[in-house]
Amino acid sequence: MPSSRELVSRALNFQPVERIPKDLGGMRSTSISAFAYPGLVRALGLPPRPPRVEDTWQMLALPDLDVLDALGVDVVSILDGVTNALPPEAQADLWHDYDFGGRLQAQVRHPEAFAALPDGTLVQNGKLRMPPGAFVFDEEHAGQALDLSAELPKLDLKRFRQEVEAGLLRDDEVRAIRALCARVRDATDRAVFFNDASLQAMLGIGAFQGVAIFPMLCLTEPDYVHELHEIVTRRAEVNIARLMPEIAPYIDVAMLAADDWGTQQGLFASPRVFRELFLPYYRRINEAMRRHAPGVKRFLHSCGAIYDLIDLIVEAGFEVLNPVQWTAGGHSFREWKAKTHGRIALWGGGVDAQRTLPLGTVEDVAREVREVAACFARGSGYVFCNIHNILAEIPPEKVLALYRAVDEVTPVMEETTFPDRGEKTWLH
Repeated sequence: MPSSRELVSRALNFQPVERIPKDLGGMRSTSISAFAYPGLVRALGLPPRPPRVEDTWQMLALPDLDVLDALGVDVVSILDGVTNALPPEAQADLWHDYDFGGRLQAQVRHPEAFAALPDGTLVQNGKLRMPPGAFVFDEEHAGQALDLSAELPKLDLKRFRQEVEAGLLRDDEVRAIRALCARVRDATDRAVFFNDASLQAMLGIGAFQGVAIFPMLCLTEPDYVHELHEIVTRRAEVNIARLMPEIAPYIDVAMLAADDWGTQQGLFASPRVFRELFLPYYRRINEAMRRHAPGVKRFLHSCGAIYDLIDLIVEAGFEVLNPVQWTAGGHSFREWKAKTHGRIALWGGGVDAQRTLPLGTVEDVAREVREVAACFARGSGYVFCNIHNILAEIPPEKVLALYRAVDEVTPVMEETTFPDRGEKTWLH
């Protein structure tokens, strides 16, 4: 049998696989709520432990190795210096106890970032808030207050350029990242998913002034957007050139961008905006990755109804697309598969995360997983997980159903022709 690493590699290269590879926690949109995690640990019959909350905004647990083993997960992560590929004691000095106001015995990297208000609300870094009964942190207007009577806010690009240039990777940072990646590669035969802020493109339809403002700036101030994108693209090119030759032998997938272009029904901006203001810069970043790390798969996360952007995303040079939110925008999972097969691998989309998973029965979850995964896995090109993070309200029996049902699906390779593409490929 191939190793998990080999299995993921075959899937992402549209090669035959014996089973569908699985992810949990490879990146910050394929994980599980720290509030749901202890129940999953108990349901798996594993010893209790405080969850390591790697993402304290979304409140996500970093899944432990024994949990990955029990669920048959094929991916480990490196997330800004922490990893679940090593035993917790290997990075114990990075983690500190914190109980989130008595609600959750956990570990975080920076407990000093939190403060409690008299009503039990927790404040993080002076602005993010988690009221009692909430399961994630947020801020007023999500930090995107909009005043249409005022001039649209913009960055001081001269100052921003100086800040970006001052934050380019240093040699000592490259050495530290390389050392961690090498340790991870030696420790596991799972695929290694690399997530690091230094590598990720600071491009996005809401990456700066937010989705309430930035799409309007794309229409009213295109020269400003071009200059901004030139600054962040140059940053990415420099960091890729410095880092990727050092770590490419140790990693398999790299998170290049998180650019949520979709709402529940459509796009935040038109495909024309993507083509004119984003595509040229994404091409440059993907080309830099291809040049310096040709064996590392280039990963894009973009939520929502982005079906109409798929052709442009492929043209930009991305090789893996997540979270495969086929439930948004009126296109079925079968249409998503037909649109992407042989062109870009899909990572996620395993179940309707807004209806079936929270509202359906355990059997409803298993039934939909079997149907969706069988479609996405035909002809390969698929890694399984939920459409997005498993939320706090999801009971452990549904999580178990999610990961056990996909093991019942046997991937099929069949030759067929897409009428709308006029080409043969492997798919039913």
